[in-house]
Amino acid sequence: MGSVNDTSLCVGKIPWWKEAVFYQVYPASFKDTNNDGWGDIPGLIAKIDYLHDLGVDCVWLSPMFESPQKDMGYDISDYQAVYSRYGTLSDVDNLIAACHARGMKLILDLVVNHTSDQHPWFQESRSSKTNPKRDWYMWKPARYDADGNRMPPTNWRSYFAGPTWTWDELTQEYYLHLYDTSQPDLNWENEECRKAIYNEAMRFWLDRGVDGFRIDTVNKYSKRTDFPDAPVTMPGETDQPAAEMWCNGPRIHEFIREMNEQVLAPYNAVSVGELSNTPLPSQVLPYVSAAAKELDMVFEFSTIRLGTGGPFHGKYLYREFPLSELKAYVATWQQWLEGTDGWHTVFCENHDNGRAVSRFGDDSTVELWEASAKTIALWQATLTGTIFLYQGQEIGMVNMPKEWPIEQEYKDVESLNFYGEAKASGDAERIRKTEKGLKILARDHSRIPMQWDASPNAGFTSAGVMPWMRVHDGFKDLNVEKQEGDDESVLRFYKKILKMRKEYSGLFVHGAFRPVLQEDETLFVYVKDDQGSEESGVQVNKRRKALVAMNFSGQPASLQEHDLDVAATLGCKHGEELLLVTTLKKNDFSRMEAGVLKPWESRVYLNF
Repeated sequence: MGSVNDTSLCVGKIPWWKEAVFYQVYPASFKDTNNDGWGDIPGLIAKIDYLHDLGVDCVWLSPMFESPQKDMGYDISDYQAVYSRYGTLSDVDNLIAACHARGMKLILDLVVNHTSDQHPWFQESRSSKTNPKRDWYMWKPARYDADGNRMPPTNWRSYFAGPTWTWDELTQEYYLHLYDTSQPDLNWENEECRKAIYNEAMRFWLDRGVDGFRIDTVNKYSKRTDFPDAPVTMPGETDQPAAEMWCNGPRIHEFIREMNEQVLAPYNAVSVGELSNTPLPSQVLPYVSAAAKELDMVFEFSTIRLGTGGPFHGKYLYREFPLSELKAYVATWQQWLEGTDGWHTVFCENHDNGRAVSRFGDDSTVELWEASAKTIALWQATLTGTIFLYQGQEIGMVNMPKEWPIEQEYKDVESLNFYGEAKASGDAERIRKTEKGLKILARDHSRIPMQWDASPNAGFTSAGVMPWMRVHDGFKDLNVEKQEGDDESVLRFYKKILKMRKEYSGLFVHGAFRPVLQEDETLFVYVKDDQGSEESGVQVNKRRKALVAMNFSGQPASLQEHDLDVAATLGCKHGEELLLVTTLKKNDFSRMEAGVLKPWESRVYLNF
């Protein structure tokens, strides 16, 4: 079973996935080869050597399954078929072969909290109250108010705005959907349903050679089955935020352990779960503890959600945040691993968030864009955990221009629902703030076509073809081809920094994290110590330390003025060695101003 999994499980004592570079591909926007305006799997295969040259070890392919595409493939109508605009099962087999031939691996998205309402399971479930699959989804009768008006079973609010319940006229009951009305939730309490998930959505693909899964909404399978109303935290609104009713529910660890025991472990399949509304390390550890035998690692969202409002009504009401807040989250999630048998992920972009350089960096000028994109790369590459990149991150892709109108250019169901809800409120200030927030945070920003070159449509599709989303206006200046020809480009820097990360894996992948100048609002500084890597099974021949100093501002910053002595901080007996500077051409250290970081400049020092 899963033949490739059996040949390369570990590097020494270390599972392969800990030191691997993962790269997420959003297929609709990656590369179109048949000129229909949608990316496709043959397009990914055509670019597999590009990813291999970048330093990618594992490709994560976002949903490419049969789907009505109400939520871009996260509404699956057939787990064992490929959406025709993406290709065929044979194309997936060819992709698996292409990855494995290069020593790379492939994981798919596993979306099993819900299906599409077009899935045969749901079509059967809604056909009759006595259908054998009725209990595969979550159905409840209506409530009635004092005047006899029909009401949903609870007051829970959906992630995509509106209620989590939709009335089914045929069977005269409501069904539950945490997301869109077209995405009914599966009932994990039903054992037959779970068995079908394991067979149809998991073993089918593992038997074809897929190496594992990114598991969508992994902590939402176990709901409160007493279905209480949520407390009122949004006065004046009918529907109320209710994540505590379905996140980290009473049977969630039982379900995930079963999934691991019955499917993941027998195939040696890697697992990375999407773990929302779980802000405490003590909550996360049970999911990723090696002893617990549940998941290999998870995505925790405290850092990437900085700047957002609440998860529901206020999600897109953007708020400024100080650097110290970002540093506090990073320190928390870097240090919690020490002394545990858990593991973590490193990421700052994905398909559900705005571009990192537009959120954490500075894209106001070309110079600041390049400098901050490189600093973000260095920041990510020097953190402990498994690193995940998102397509276009490696060239510093930015958010859509703020001038683009939301109603015309934004396609995401969540963006449009939140914007529509704001407009329906008639509150001018809420509308203005929602517009501002969407133009920074919307999921649409990460979904515009990949910028390959300066040809029409940025090389994503042919000239004259209408891409499914508009290509960024700045693609002629920001694209892969241009950066591949520039030794000092963001793309070339990513290649360099990913090699450095692997060369010094004891420090940067496994090392202990020690924050420095934690309250400073300009400099982001920390020490990485490979003493902390011994517990991870890494052979440490010589104890190394690195000091990472990053200027997260558009002004020069002096280390001396911040009372930062690099040699003393590293405990050097013979001085320090400058390993990398983001702003120097060809790492010509002779041209560097000692102790002063330029705007958005970053450096890595080693002890010796």
